[in-house]
Amino acid sequence: MTETTLVLVGNAKAGTVSVLKLGEGSLEPLSTSTIGAGTGTFAVDAAHSLVYCATKQPEPAIVTLRLDRSSGVLTEVARRAVADPLAYLTLTRDGDLLLGASYHGGWGVAWPVADGGLVGEETSRVEHANLHCVVTDSASRYAYFVSLGDDLISQTAIGEDGVLTPLDPPTVAAPEGSGPRHLVLAADEHAAYLVTEFSGEAIRLERDPATGQLTRAESVSIVDPEAGLTHSRFGADPMAEHLIWGADVHVARFGSYLLATERTASTVAVVSLDADGLLGGVVGLVPTEAQPRGFAVAPDSRHVVVAGEGSGSVALYELSDEGELVKRDRHETGAGANWVRFA
Repeated sequence: MTETTLVLVGNAKAGTVSVLKLGEGSLEPLSTSTIGAGTGTFAVDAAHSLVYCATKQPEPAIVTLRLDRSSGVLTEVARRAVADPLAYLTLTRDGDLLLGASYHGGWGVAWPVADGGLVGEETSRVEHANLHCVVTDSASRYAYFVSLGDDLISQTAIGEDGVLTPLDPPTVAAPEGSGPRHLVLAADEHAAYLVTEFSGEAIRLERDPATGQLTRAESVSIVDPEAGLTHSRFGADPMAEHLIWGADVHVARFGSYLLATERTASTVAVVSLDADGLLGGVVGLVPTEAQPRGFAVAPDSRHVVVAGEGSGSVALYELSDEGELVKRDRHETGAGANWVRFA
Protein backbone atom coordinates (compact mmCIF):
# COMPACT_ATOMS: atom_id res chain seq x y z
CA MET A 1 0.00 0.00 0.00
CA THR A 2 1.31 3.44 -0.91
CA GLU A 3 -0.53 5.35 1.81
CA THR A 4 -1.17 4.48 5.43
CA THR A 5 -4.67 3.19 6.08
CA LEU A 6 -5.90 3.40 9.66
CA VAL A 7 -8.64 1.27 11.24
CA LEU A 8 -10.75 2.86 13.98
CA VAL A 9 -12.73 0.58 16.29
CA GLY A 10 -15.35 1.77 18.78
CA ASN A 11 -15.50 -0.26 22.01
CA ALA A 12 -18.83 0.70 23.56
CA LYS A 13 -18.56 -1.01 26.95
CA ALA A 14 -14.95 0.08 27.43
CA GLY A 15 -15.78 3.62 26.33
CA THR A 16 -12.78 3.73 24.02
CA VAL A 17 -11.75 4.00 20.38
CA SER A 18 -8.81 1.88 19.24
CA VAL A 19 -6.69 2.82 16.24
CA LEU A 20 -4.75 0.21 14.27
CA LYS A 21 -2.68 0.43 11.10
CA LEU A 22 -3.66 -1.80 8.20
CA GLY A 23 -0.81 -3.61 6.50
CA GLU A 24 -0.81 -6.20 3.75
CA GLY A 25 -2.85 -8.82 5.57
CA SER A 26 -1.99 -7.53 9.05
CA LEU A 27 -3.11 -5.11 11.75
CA GLU A 28 -0.72 -3.10 13.93
CA PRO A 29 -2.25 -1.61 17.12
CA LEU A 30 -1.28 2.04 17.58
CA SER A 31 -3.36 3.55 20.35
CA THR A 32 -6.54 3.32 22.41
CA SER A 33 -8.17 6.57 23.57
CA THR A 34 -10.82 6.89 26.28
CA ILE A 35 -13.87 8.78 25.01
CA GLY A 36 -16.82 7.78 27.19
CA ALA A 37 -19.13 4.81 27.71
CA GLY A 38 -21.30 3.99 24.73
CA THR A 39 -18.96 4.91 21.89
CA GLY A 40 -21.18 2.98 19.51
CA THR A 41 -20.88 5.03 16.34
CA PHE A 42 -18.63 7.61 14.75
CA ALA A 43 -17.98 9.32 11.43
CA VAL A 44 -14.50 10.09 10.07
CA ASP A 45 -13.47 13.24 8.22
CA ALA A 46 -10.16 11.89 6.94
CA ALA A 47 -9.34 15.04 4.97
CA HIS A 48 -9.27 17.09 8.17
CA SER A 49 -8.17 14.29 10.55
CA LEU A 50 -11.37 14.64 12.57
CA VAL A 51 -13.64 12.02 14.12
CA TYR A 52 -17.20 12.72 15.29
CA CYS A 53 -18.03 10.18 17.99
CA ALA A 54 -21.34 9.57 19.77
CA THR A 55 -21.23 8.69 23.47
CA LYS A 56 -23.85 7.88 26.12
CA GLN A 57 -22.02 8.78 29.34
CA PRO A 58 -21.95 11.01 31.33
CA GLU A 59 -24.71 12.27 28.99
CA PRO A 60 -25.62 11.61 25.35
CA ALA A 61 -23.26 13.72 23.26
CA ILE A 62 -21.30 14.07 20.04
CA VAL A 63 -17.58 14.47 20.70
CA THR A 64 -15.29 15.94 18.06
CA LEU A 65 -11.82 14.36 18.17
CA ARG A 66 -8.63 15.21 16.34
CA LEU A 67 -6.76 12.18 15.02
CA ASP A 68 -2.96 12.08 15.05
CA ARG A 69 -2.32 9.77 12.11
CA SER A 70 1.19 8.83 13.19
CA SER A 71 0.40 7.86 16.78
CA GLY A 72 -3.30 7.03 16.47
CA VAL A 73 -4.11 9.20 19.50
CA LEU A 74 -7.49 10.94 19.56
CA THR A 75 -7.78 14.30 21.34
CA GLU A 76 -11.10 15.94 22.21
CA VAL A 77 -11.64 19.37 20.66
CA ALA A 78 -15.39 19.90 21.06
CA ARG A 79 -18.50 18.35 22.60
CA ARG A 80 -22.22 18.82 21.94
CA ALA A 81 -24.91 17.34 24.18
CA VAL A 82 -27.89 15.70 22.43
CA ALA A 83 -31.27 14.63 23.74
CA ASP A 84 -30.87 10.89 23.14
CA PRO A 85 -28.06 8.44 22.32
CA LEU A 86 -27.20 8.06 18.65
CA ALA A 87 -27.08 4.77 16.75
CA TYR A 88 -25.45 6.10 13.57
CA LEU A 89 -23.47 9.11 12.35
CA THR A 90 -22.41 10.05 8.83
CA LEU A 91 -20.86 13.09 7.16
CA THR A 92 -21.65 14.69 3.84
CA ARG A 93 -18.93 14.71 1.19
CA ASP A 94 -17.26 17.98 2.20
CA GLY A 95 -17.64 17.34 5.92
CA ASP A 96 -19.84 20.40 6.42
CA LEU A 97 -22.98 18.54 7.51
CA LEU A 98 -23.26 15.76 10.10
CA LEU A 99 -26.31 13.50 10.05
CA GLY A 100 -27.34 11.34 12.95
CA ALA A 101 -29.97 8.70 13.72
CA SER A 102 -31.27 8.06 17.23
CA TYR A 103 -32.73 4.61 17.86
CA HIS A 104 -34.12 5.40 21.32
CA GLY A 105 -35.25 8.91 20.43
CA GLY A 106 -36.83 7.97 17.12
CA TRP A 107 -35.37 10.97 15.32
CA GLY A 108 -32.86 11.79 12.62
CA VAL A 109 -31.12 15.15 12.46
CA ALA A 110 -28.70 17.16 10.31
CA TRP A 111 -26.27 19.58 11.97
CA PRO A 112 -24.00 22.10 10.24
CA VAL A 113 -20.29 21.61 10.94
CA ALA A 114 -17.48 24.19 10.92
CA ASP A 115 -14.01 24.46 12.45
CA GLY A 116 -14.15 20.94 13.85
CA GLY A 117 -17.43 21.22 15.69
CA LEU A 118 -21.20 21.38 15.37
CA VAL A 119 -22.38 24.98 14.92
CA GLY A 120 -25.84 26.41 15.36
CA GLU A 121 -29.01 24.40 15.58
CA GLU A 122 -30.16 21.38 13.60
CA THR A 123 -31.26 22.17 10.05
CA SER A 124 -33.87 19.42 9.82
CA ARG A 125 -35.48 16.57 11.71
CA VAL A 126 -36.90 13.24 10.54
CA GLU A 127 -39.08 11.23 12.93
CA HIS A 128 -39.72 7.49 12.73
CA ALA A 129 -39.61 4.69 15.29
CA ASN A 130 -36.17 3.27 16.16
CA LEU A 131 -34.07 4.94 13.49
CA HIS A 132 -30.94 2.81 13.14
CA CYS A 133 -28.98 4.20 10.20
CA VAL A 134 -28.47 7.22 7.95
CA VAL A 135 -26.38 7.29 4.76
CA THR A 136 -25.92 9.75 1.90
CA ASP A 137 -24.98 9.39 -1.73
CA SER A 138 -21.44 10.38 -2.79
CA ALA A 139 -22.56 13.79 -4.08
CA SER A 140 -24.41 14.50 -0.81
CA ARG A 141 -27.64 15.27 -2.67
CA TYR A 142 -29.75 12.65 -0.89
CA ALA A 143 -29.98 11.10 2.57
CA TYR A 144 -31.65 7.86 3.62
CA PHE A 145 -32.80 7.10 7.19
CA VAL A 146 -33.62 3.48 8.09
CA SER A 147 -36.43 2.91 10.61
CA LEU A 148 -36.33 -0.50 12.28
CA GLY A 149 -39.51 0.17 14.25
CA ASP A 150 -41.64 1.33 11.30
CA ASP A 151 -40.18 -1.09 8.72
CA LEU A 152 -39.25 1.64 6.24
CA ILE A 153 -36.59 3.84 4.68
CA SER A 154 -37.17 7.60 4.76
CA GLN A 155 -35.72 9.20 1.60
CA THR A 156 -34.85 12.91 1.53
CA ALA A 157 -33.09 15.49 -0.62
CA ILE A 158 -30.30 17.55 0.98
CA GLY A 159 -30.51 21.26 0.19
CA GLU A 160 -27.51 23.58 -0.06
CA ASP A 161 -28.58 24.99 3.32
CA GLY A 162 -28.55 21.49 4.84
CA VAL A 163 -32.33 21.27 4.99
CA LEU A 164 -33.77 17.80 4.34
CA THR A 165 -36.80 17.66 2.04
CA PRO A 166 -38.86 14.45 1.69
CA LEU A 167 -38.89 12.84 -1.75
CA ASP A 168 -42.05 11.65 -3.45
CA PRO A 169 -42.85 9.15 -2.05
CA PRO A 170 -41.22 10.10 1.26
CA THR A 171 -40.71 6.50 2.42
CA VAL A 172 -40.04 3.04 0.99
CA ALA A 173 -41.54 0.06 2.81
CA ALA A 174 -39.50 -2.91 3.98
CA PRO A 175 -41.23 -6.27 4.58
CA GLU A 176 -43.49 -6.06 7.62
CA GLY A 177 -41.76 -7.23 10.77
CA SER A 178 -38.36 -7.58 9.06
CA GLY A 179 -36.65 -4.94 11.20
CA PRO A 180 -34.59 -2.99 8.61
CA ARG A 181 -31.29 -1.99 10.19
CA HIS A 182 -28.36 -0.83 8.02
CA LEU A 183 -28.14 0.40 4.43
CA VAL A 184 -25.27 0.83 1.96
CA LEU A 185 -25.17 2.16 -1.61
CA ALA A 186 -23.56 0.31 -4.50
CA ALA A 187 -20.40 1.85 -5.96
CA ASP A 188 -22.27 3.11 -9.04
CA GLU A 189 -25.18 4.17 -6.78
CA HIS A 190 -27.76 2.54 -9.03
CA ALA A 191 -28.67 0.24 -6.14
CA ALA A 192 -28.83 0.20 -2.36
CA TYR A 193 -28.59 -2.85 -0.12
CA LEU A 194 -30.44 -3.24 3.17
CA VAL A 195 -29.88 -5.78 5.93
CA THR A 196 -32.76 -6.70 8.24
CA GLU A 197 -32.35 -7.53 11.91
CA PHE A 198 -35.39 -9.76 12.52
CA SER A 199 -35.67 -11.68 9.24
CA GLY A 200 -31.97 -11.84 8.33
CA GLU A 201 -32.32 -10.71 4.73
CA ALA A 202 -30.18 -8.71 2.35
CA ILE A 203 -32.57 -6.68 0.22
CA ARG A 204 -31.61 -4.89 -2.99
CA LEU A 205 -33.34 -1.63 -3.80
CA GLU A 206 -33.12 -0.09 -7.24
CA ARG A 207 -32.03 3.55 -7.12
CA ASP A 208 -32.53 6.37 -9.60
CA PRO A 209 -29.37 8.50 -9.27
CA ALA A 210 -31.12 11.52 -10.80
CA THR A 211 -34.08 11.60 -8.42
CA GLY A 212 -32.65 9.64 -5.48
CA GLN A 213 -35.74 7.45 -5.33
CA LEU A 214 -35.50 3.85 -4.10
CA THR A 215 -37.65 0.92 -5.23
CA ARG A 216 -37.54 -2.43 -3.43
CA ALA A 217 -36.42 -5.36 -5.57
CA GLU A 218 -35.18 -8.87 -4.69
CA SER A 219 -33.80 -10.32 -1.44
CA VAL A 220 -31.70 -13.22 -0.19
CA SER A 221 -31.32 -14.81 3.25
CA ILE A 222 -27.97 -14.21 5.01
CA VAL A 223 -28.73 -16.70 7.82
CA ASP A 224 -26.84 -19.95 8.27
CA PRO A 225 -29.50 -22.59 7.40
CA GLU A 226 -27.81 -25.08 9.74
CA ALA A 227 -27.97 -22.77 12.77
CA GLY A 228 -31.67 -23.42 13.41
CA LEU A 229 -32.52 -19.76 13.90
CA THR A 230 -36.09 -18.44 13.62
CA HIS A 231 -37.61 -15.04 12.84
CA SER A 232 -37.07 -12.48 15.61
CA ARG A 233 -39.27 -9.64 16.84
CA PHE A 234 -39.01 -6.32 18.63
CA GLY A 235 -38.06 -6.67 22.30
CA ALA A 236 -36.93 -10.30 22.05
CA ASP A 237 -33.63 -11.66 23.38
CA PRO A 238 -32.09 -13.27 20.27
CA MET A 239 -29.38 -15.16 22.13
CA ALA A 240 -31.71 -16.57 24.77
CA GLU A 241 -34.41 -17.55 22.26
CA HIS A 242 -32.04 -18.56 19.41
CA LEU A 243 -33.44 -15.97 17.00
CA ILE A 244 -32.11 -14.23 13.91
CA TRP A 245 -30.07 -11.12 14.74
CA GLY A 246 -28.91 -9.38 11.55
CA ALA A 247 -26.47 -6.52 11.96
CA ASP A 248 -24.37 -4.81 9.28
CA VAL A 249 -23.89 -4.77 5.50
CA HIS A 250 -21.19 -3.55 3.07
CA VAL A 251 -20.14 -3.97 -0.56
CA ALA A 252 -16.67 -5.41 -1.30
CA ARG A 253 -14.34 -6.48 -4.09
CA PHE A 254 -15.31 -3.50 -6.26
CA GLY A 255 -18.98 -4.39 -6.33
CA SER A 256 -18.63 -8.13 -6.90
CA TYR A 257 -19.82 -9.18 -3.43
CA LEU A 258 -22.13 -8.07 -0.66
CA LEU A 259 -21.15 -8.94 2.92
CA ALA A 260 -23.59 -9.08 5.83
CA THR A 261 -23.28 -10.16 9.46
CA GLU A 262 -25.61 -12.13 11.74
CA ARG A 263 -24.91 -12.07 15.49
CA THR A 264 -26.60 -15.10 17.04
CA ALA A 265 -24.61 -17.61 14.95
CA SER A 266 -21.75 -15.08 14.58
CA THR A 267 -21.32 -15.35 10.83
CA VAL A 268 -20.41 -13.22 7.83
CA ALA A 269 -22.39 -14.04 4.70
CA VAL A 270 -20.76 -13.46 1.30
CA VAL A 271 -23.38 -12.83 -1.39
CA SER A 272 -22.42 -12.67 -5.07
CA LEU A 273 -23.48 -9.65 -7.15
CA ASP A 274 -23.75 -9.70 -10.92
CA ALA A 275 -22.51 -6.97 -13.27
CA ASP A 276 -25.76 -5.06 -12.78
CA GLY A 277 -25.64 -5.33 -8.98
CA LEU A 278 -28.40 -7.92 -8.72
CA LEU A 279 -28.22 -10.33 -5.79
CA GLY A 280 -26.95 -13.82 -6.49
CA GLY A 281 -26.60 -16.63 -4.01
CA VAL A 282 -24.67 -16.92 -0.76
CA VAL A 283 -21.24 -18.22 -1.75
CA GLY A 284 -19.84 -18.31 1.77
CA LEU A 285 -20.90 -18.28 5.44
CA VAL A 286 -17.83 -17.62 7.57
CA PRO A 287 -17.72 -18.03 11.39
CA THR A 288 -16.31 -14.88 12.93
CA GLU A 289 -16.00 -12.87 16.17
CA ALA A 290 -18.78 -13.35 18.73
CA GLN A 291 -21.72 -11.06 17.95
CA PRO A 292 -20.32 -9.25 14.89
CA ARG A 293 -22.32 -6.06 15.28
CA GLY A 294 -20.20 -3.86 13.02
CA PHE A 295 -17.61 -4.26 10.29
CA ALA A 296 -16.12 -2.28 7.41
CA VAL A 297 -14.40 -2.82 4.07
CA ALA A 298 -11.04 -1.11 3.48
CA PRO A 299 -10.48 1.39 0.64
CA ASP A 300 -8.74 -1.40 -1.31
CA SER A 301 -12.16 -3.16 -1.39
CA ARG A 302 -10.68 -6.52 -0.33
CA HIS A 303 -9.57 -6.22 3.31
CA VAL A 304 -12.42 -6.54 5.81
CA VAL A 305 -12.32 -5.83 9.55
CA VAL A 306 -15.07 -7.38 11.72
CA ALA A 307 -15.69 -6.29 15.32
CA GLY A 308 -16.99 -8.76 17.89
CA GLU A 309 -19.28 -7.17 20.46
CA GLY A 310 -19.11 -10.38 22.47
CA SER A 311 -15.37 -11.00 22.06
CA GLY A 312 -13.94 -7.49 22.44
CA SER A 313 -11.70 -8.17 19.44
CA VAL A 314 -11.48 -7.49 15.71
CA ALA A 315 -10.59 -9.93 12.96
CA LEU A 316 -8.98 -9.01 9.65
CA TYR A 317 -10.02 -10.91 6.52
CA GLU A 318 -9.04 -10.78 2.89
CA LEU A 319 -11.72 -11.37 0.26
CA SER A 320 -10.53 -13.20 -2.84
CA ASP A 321 -11.78 -12.78 -6.41
CA GLU A 322 -13.74 -16.01 -5.92
CA GLY A 323 -15.51 -14.71 -2.81
CA GLU A 324 -13.47 -16.63 -0.24
CA LEU A 325 -13.09 -14.71 3.02
CA VAL A 326 -9.70 -15.66 4.48
CA LYS A 327 -8.69 -14.70 8.02
CA ARG A 328 -5.35 -12.88 8.20
CA ASP A 329 -5.05 -11.35 11.67
CA ARG A 330 -6.84 -10.71 14.96
CA HIS A 331 -6.40 -8.25 17.84
CA GLU A 332 -8.17 -7.45 21.09
CA THR A 333 -9.43 -3.85 21.18
CA GLY A 334 -11.80 -3.53 24.13
CA ALA A 335 -15.10 -4.60 25.70
CA GLY A 336 -18.11 -4.22 23.44
CA ALA A 337 -16.22 -3.72 20.16
CA ASN A 338 -19.02 -2.80 17.79
CA TRP A 339 -18.06 -0.14 15.22
CA VAL A 340 -15.40 -0.04 12.51
CA ARG A 341 -14.35 2.70 10.11
CA PHE A 342 -11.27 3.38 7.99
CA ALA A 343 -9.29 6.62 7.80
